[in-house]
Amino acid sequence: MERIEIGFMGLFAVLALIGIRVPIGAAMGGVAFVGIWGMMGWRPAVGIAKAVPFHLIGDWNLSAIPMFLLMGFIAVEAGLTRGLFGAARILLARIPGGLASSTVVASALFASASGSSVATAAAFSRIAVPEMLDAKYNPGLATGSVAAAGTLGALIPPSVLMIVFGLLMDTSISTLFVAGIVPGILTAIMFILLITVRCYFNPNLAPATKVDVTREEKRALIADAWPLPVLIAGVMGGIFTGVFTATEAGAAGAFLAFMIALVRGRLSFPIVRKALVDTAAGSSTIFIIVLGAALFARFVALATIPTWVMGFFDGYSTLTVILLVCLLFLALGAFLESISIMLLTLPVLGPLLLSHDVNMIWFGVLTIKLLELGLVSPPVGMNVFVIKSSMGSRVSLGTIFKGVSWFVLADLVTLGLLIAFPFISLWLPSLMEMR
Repeated sequence: MERIEIGFMGLFAVLALIGIRVPIGAAMGGVAFVGIWGMMGWRPAVGIAKAVPFHLIGDWNLSAIPMFLLMGFIAVEAGLTRGLFGAARILLARIPGGLASSTVVASALFASASGSSVATAAAFSRIAVPEMLDAKYNPGLATGSVAAAGTLGALIPPSVLMIVFGLLMDTSISTLFVAGIVPGILTAIMFILLITVRCYFNPNLAPATKVDVTREEKRALIADAWPLPVLIAGVMGGIFTGVFTATEAGAAGAFLAFMIALVRGRLSFPIVRKALVDTAAGSSTIFIIVLGAALFARFVALATIPTWVMGFFDGYSTLTVILLVCLLFLALGAFLESISIMLLTLPVLGPLLLSHDVNMIWFGVLTIKLLELGLVSPPVGMNVFVIKSSMGSRVSLGTIFKGVSWFVLADLVTLGLLIAFPFISLWLPSLMEMR
């Protein structure tokens, strides 16, 4: 049997195993080992299975993952995210759909600390959605805004998905983080514009809410919201100015989160223990997946699939290739979760994109943006199901998907802007290089 045939059989086998709920790390690693064994024999397969994990785990960049996870868990467990929604609600109270817009702002800040879209959606489905429903907001708008805003956790740094992309594509993680800032802010602005315009022309979607708070209460709310912006500014400011690398920024961010929690009197042994346990569990899961992906990438290369793909797309323009890749990601996003899509596709598509001289920083931002869309796309739409589980029978699944569809359209417009104007993603990194 030809190597290319074994390669494609391996790809379909991985998809089938993921479809029957086999953990993705085990599926990719197991298929890769069997495939290499079939192509080269037992000894080379065992040798590669030993060498790849050894070299990968020795990669210094991997240490950024547990450090950023620890930073996020400390921030959440110690209550450093409290007050975000209340402060944003006061600042945006006068605009149409102010509660929904304040959810977007608070979610963006929360997501940048937690690094998890699902965690952001889960948190604000309990904080913001009940308040919007009590204020007679349209259920689709209330739940859709939270589901969409939760996706900002993938794009606004620090982001675990960006770290994984950087490792897979051998791209600077610090530069990826900086490149995600403007597109992340642009996405949030597009969501707020969508909410404001819809609610302006259809006030029934979001009845005006009166926020009666004293000056002292305003100060208290804003004072309660300062830790997270300070934490984010410290981490991203250090990366942008070159004080530390993205890997070092994880440790700096975790230390800063500890210090802020300590100063605010919210650090205790149970909180630290839970944050450490959650970090260990999350890091182990990600490391196992990345190890399986590394073995699978070696299998794909040995099976000459990237060469076949480059030959298949020979003669296509760079723009056509990018658009086809976007369609592929959007299709896969309807069925697979984010990290699975990256690990399955990038080993195959990477050489093709490099042969077209595609800027990997720009493509990294596009990839994360496309993965965001997958988090709210039917039939999987992980964020949608997270919100549904929080709402129970209060809001139907169809209502949530209908509400989030407006935000998917806004996301597609943003994606089009990022493709048409690469400088949106590359402007801040270019300033970083000029330092």
